[in-house]
Amino acid sequence: MFNMRIMLTAASLSTTILFFNGTSTQAEPNNLITVSEKSGFSITGRYSEVEALCAEFEKQYPDAVRCITYGKTPEGRPMLALVASRSGALSPEVAQAKKLPVVLVQGGIHAGEIDGKDAGFQILRQILNGDVAKDALEKQVLLFVPVFNVDGHERFKAYNRPNQRGPKQMGWRATSENYNLNRDYVKVDSAEMRAMLELYNAWDPLISLDLHATNGAQFEVDVSIQVEPVYGGDETLRISGLEFREAVITDLKTQGHDPKHFYIEFAKTDHPDSGFVHEMYNPRFSTGYFPLRNRINMLVETHSWKEYPERVKIMRNTIASTLDQVSQHGSNWLKAAAEADQRSLELGGKPVALTYKTTEESREIDFAGYEYTVSNSDISGSRMIEYHEDKPQTWTVPLRDTIVADVIQTAPRGGYIIPISRSQIVKPKLDAHGIDYIVSTNAQDSVELEVFRALTASPSTNSVEGHQTMKVTGEWKIEPVQLESGFIFIPIAQPKSKLIVAMFEPLAPDSLLAWGFFNTAFESKEYMESYVTEQVARQMLAKDPVLAKSFADKLASDPEFAASKRERLRFFYKRHPSWDDRLNLYPIMRTDTVFK
Repeated sequence: MFNMRIMLTAASLSTTILFFNGTSTQAEPNNLITVSEKSGFSITGRYSEVEALCAEFEKQYPDAVRCITYGKTPEGRPMLALVASRSGALSPEVAQAKKLPVVLVQGGIHAGEIDGKDAGFQILRQILNGDVAKDALEKQVLLFVPVFNVDGHERFKAYNRPNQRGPKQMGWRATSENYNLNRDYVKVDSAEMRAMLELYNAWDPLISLDLHATNGAQFEVDVSIQVEPVYGGDETLRISGLEFREAVITDLKTQGHDPKHFYIEFAKTDHPDSGFVHEMYNPRFSTGYFPLRNRINMLVETHSWKEYPERVKIMRNTIASTLDQVSQHGSNWLKAAAEADQRSLELGGKPVALTYKTTEESREIDFAGYEYTVSNSDISGSRMIEYHEDKPQTWTVPLRDTIVADVIQTAPRGGYIIPISRSQIVKPKLDAHGIDYIVSTNAQDSVELEVFRALTASPSTNSVEGHQTMKVTGEWKIEPVQLESGFIFIPIAQPKSKLIVAMFEPLAPDSLLAWGFFNTAFESKEYMESYVTEQVARQMLAKDPVLAKSFADKLASDPEFAASKRERLRFFYKRHPSWDDRLNLYPIMRTDTVFK
C-alpha cells in the first residue's frame, strides 16, 4: 500500500498547527485513506467509495461525525454529506443554538473536476486524527459534500476532461439530465439543486466553498481564489469577504502556491498579452448566488494543467486554511452576516444592483507563464498557440478588476405579487430558496399596483439549460389590477430580499423571466385576419382624424413601416378594442403595500 502524504516546508508552520508536517500524532486509520492516496493520486475512487467512507467516518468518530443523506439523484443514488464537529453540534438546531459558524465544503458540482472530493476526505481524516487544526472542529461545524453531481460522477471514464491532467478517469461535467448545476442556483430545475438548497436552508452555512478545476491556457499559476461578497452584495459584509479572501491567499502563498483573486482566463482567447478581466458573477453561479443571501462564498479553481497530486494538495491546503480562518474569525464574520440580514429587512425603496460591469481601468501585473510560439495551423487554418512548459517566463500583462454596479433598480417598498395563475411556477422556487411568502385568501377587486409592460421581448434562438431565455425592455407603471383569491404576496422585508429582487425584477439577468418561465406572456394568441383589418382600418380612419394624421406621419417618417404590410395593419389592430391588453404584460407585480 502506498500512502502519499503532503510534505510541507517549515514556513508552513507560521499558522500554528494548521498544515500537516508529515508527522502523525497517532496511527492513521487505514480504512479512511482514499483510493486516490493509495494510488499516489493517479486515480480517484467511484461513488461507492464515498458511501463507504461516509459510513466509516461516522463509525470511527461517533462523537464528531454524522453521515447524512440529504437527497436522491434522478438515477436513484443517495446524495451524501458528512457533518463534522467536536462541539456536539451535529444537527443544525444545535449549531444555531450554540451560534457556531458552519462551513460548507462542496466538491464535484462538475464531477470531472474532482480534486475537492479527495482533498476533503484527506483533510477531514487528518483533523480528526489530530494531525492538523486540532481545535478547528470545536469552534465550527464542517459540512462536507464530497460529490454534488453524483450521477455525473458515475459517468466515469478517461478523457472526460481533455484539458486536464489526471486522474486517469473521472466523472462528467453535467448531471444525468444534462444540467450544469453551476447554472442552476436561481432557477432550481434539477433534483440535485433542490436537495442542496434544502440542506443549505437547514444548516445556513456562513461560508461555502465551491471546488473546481479550471480550463484555459498553460501557465505556472496554480489556483484562483475568488470570494464574494467583495465586489457585490452587502457593502459592509464585503469587508469580511475581503478579509477572508486575503487571509486564505496569504496562507497559500506561505505554502509556496501562487493564488490569484480573479478567474484566470485571457481577455482574448489564446492571447496571453491581452491579460485578464475580473468580473462579478450572476446568481446562476454559486459565487453570485450566496452573497444575495448575505453569506460568503469562495470559488476555488485549481489549474487543470497541474498534475492531480499537486491539485489535491492545493485544494487540501485551501480547505485547511478556511477552517483555520473560521476558527479565528468566524464569530466576527457570523455577526457581520447577521447584521447584513437585518439591513436586508430595510431594502424596500432602496436601489439594488441587478448587474455589475468591469471598467476599462487596468493595471499591469506580473504573471508566471511559459514561453510560447504562435503559428498558422494547417489543421484549423487559423492562428495556433503552443506553450513551452520547460521554459518558464514572467508575463507582464494588464488586469482589469475594478467592478462597479451597472443596471440598478429600486426595490419595491412592500414586495411582489404573484397571481394565482402563476403560483404553480413560482411557489416551488420560493420553497426551494426558503423565501417567506403569504398566500392570500381574499380577492382584490381593484388595487393600484406596479405592472411591467415589455416594449420589446426577445427570446433566445438557442436552448440554454433547457430554456428559451428572454430579454425584455420596459419599465414599471402603476395600474389598477384585479387579483383573484389565492395570489401570493412576497414581502421584501426579509433577509433574502436581494435574492427576491434578483428573481423577480424583469431586467435581472437570472430572473425567472430571463430564464423563460413566463414566455407565454410575450406570445400573441389571437389575431385579426388581414381582410378584416383592412375594413376596420378604414372605419377607424373615417371616425378619428387624429389617428389618420398619426398614420400618415408614420408612413412619411418610417420607410420600414411604410414597406411592411404586417406593421401597417398591426398599427390599427393594436388600437382596436380586440387587441390583447395582456400581451407583453409581465405577470408579476410590485406593491408598496404590505399584504397580510
